[in-house]
Amino acid sequence: MKKIFLVPIYLLLTLATFAQTETLATAESILSAAYKQAAKEKKNVFVMFKASWCGWCKKMSASMTDSSTKKYFDDNYVTVKLTVQESAEKKELENPGAAEILEKYKAVNAGLPFFMVLDAKGNSLGNSFVNGENLGCPASAEEVDAFVELLKKTSKINTNGLDAISTRFKKNAPVK
Repeated sequence: MKKIFLVPIYLLLTLATFAQTETLATAESILSAAYKQAAKEKKNVFVMFKASWCGWCKKMSASMTDSSTKKYFDDNYVTVKLTVQESAEKKELENPGAAEILEKYKAVNAGLPFFMVLDAKGNSLGNSFVNGENLGCPASAEEVDAFVELLKKTSKINTNGLDAISTRFKKNAPVK
């Protein structure tokens, strides 16, 4: 009698396990698709490395997709997010190969978010390192100014757009 009840339970647990193990796209495949799209649309690629536990990563994403800034990013960049540095119980969220890319750009210990801008061929045009430090999610006036300078060099965002981005990102500054 116990076997009759255990078999369906075992099957349900097995199915639940398989349902949760969906395969994530590799960093290489994500970037390859982004390079093709960027070449076609004459844009650069904005790559953000993030993790599910990272509050500043969430602020960065929210700032980039805010109604006041989203159009400027969408019109000028193909934006991709690569998940790295997850805790042991959430390693399945990481994009395979993303950690190696972070290592290639000497940003393993930089903190998150880490971002970089690449051209449509994958050449680096800039990143979130300023004076050897990672900006992370720009929030202070100095950080936002440095971020805006990177955007000026790697996009065609006009002054109104840069001002809107600056204003939105400064809302991330901690309240004193």
